[in-house]
Amino acid sequence: MSAIEAQRREAALLRKNRTVTHLVKRMIDVTGAAVLLLALAPVFLVISVLVALDGGPVFYRHRRIGRYGVPFGCLKFRPMILGADHCLNEYLSYHPDAEHEWEREQKLTFDPRVTPIGRFLRRTSLDELPQLVNVLVGDMSLVGPRPVTEGELRHYGTATADYLSVRPGITGLWQISGRNDVSYDRRVALDQSYVATLSLWRDLVILFKTPSVVFSKRGAR
Repeated sequence: MSAIEAQRREAALLRKNRTVTHLVKRMIDVTGAAVLLLALAPVFLVISVLVALDGGPVFYRHRRIGRYGVPFGCLKFRPMILGADHCLNEYLSYHPDAEHEWEREQKLTFDPRVTPIGRFLRRTSLDELPQLVNVLVGDMSLVGPRPVTEGELRHYGTATADYLSVRPGITGLWQISGRNDVSYDRRVALDQSYVATLSLWRDLVILFKTPSVVFSKRGAR
């Protein structure tokens, strides 16, 4: 067997293994999301009531980029005031440092848009529970790269293809590695590493570590 033929067979075997991994991963996603949605139904009800107290909608749908570059509405419990976009633009116009922070990180250390209940939900990551619905319908996975906006893809550069090759996840390497304490470059490197070493075992390890990280509030804003 020639060296070229051996490389072709190795590449074909790798593709087959990754296909099987994606299929099993999807089965785990559907089962896990369905079970968690049923188990957490009372929590959903309590949070929905608290978020709705200001008269606004309970859920917030933000456009993110998913697998193969297909956009989807990423669900969250609404953490912000009504008219949040106008509030952000006005705040940034008066605070140049915050504007630079927003351009660099797409996040703010102090975000004037966030409601008191929204601040609690974000620090505990409870605002992301509705993304279980995104997992159930196939927009997301339980584990994967953090879902990004179209504008954020510019940070990925040559790693863009890696990001687009998998479903974004509710949790992932970024979430268990410091979240907002990690630079964006480091976040991209973590996503690239996750895709390059995709395995069901690593997903289970990430899922196991996620609750302790969430409860510690490490890197939360």
